[in-house]
Amino acid sequence: MSDYLVKLWELPSPEPYYASLREKNIVIRKPIGPENYTVIGWIREHFGAGWAGEAENAFFRDPKGIYVAVREGDAGPEMLGFACYDATVKGFFGPTGVAQDERHQGIGAALLLACLSAMREEGYGYAVIGSVGPADFYKKICGAVEIEGSSPGVYRGMLRG
Repeated sequence: MSDYLVKLWELPSPEPYYASLREKNIVIRKPIGPENYTVIGWIREHFGAGWAGEAENAFFRDPKGIYVAVREGDAGPEMLGFACYDATVKGFFGPTGVAQDERHQGIGAALLLACLSAMREEGYGYAVIGSVGPADFYKKICGAVEIEGSSPGVYRGMLRG
């Protein structure tokens, strides 16, 4: 899968996604320290050890390079998804994932735009989305374009478990 490039100065506002999610009691935020093992455990359970490892790197960088989607409710908060940046390589977005039964309501788009907006605020001009799966999603939400000849890219020779 190829990497994709995003012009961070042309990002759409994440606010319409945030507003829509707030109506469903879903918030996008950075996790705090005591949530580390809960967040990383959820990612490992839903998406595997590789993504959990990358997310842990993002969690411990300063500033944190991870956002979570959380449904606030009477039974307490429930994690629905996550997105990272600068997790394995500086300037890269990902990994990201949303619980299977919570997809198609704007959570992924909100998480993506939260990360990309944070990258822009930290001074990046561009972001690379590594090993893109749903290319049409990234093209639609943030105008991503394929980087020719970028596969397998920085993940070449990576140990897989």
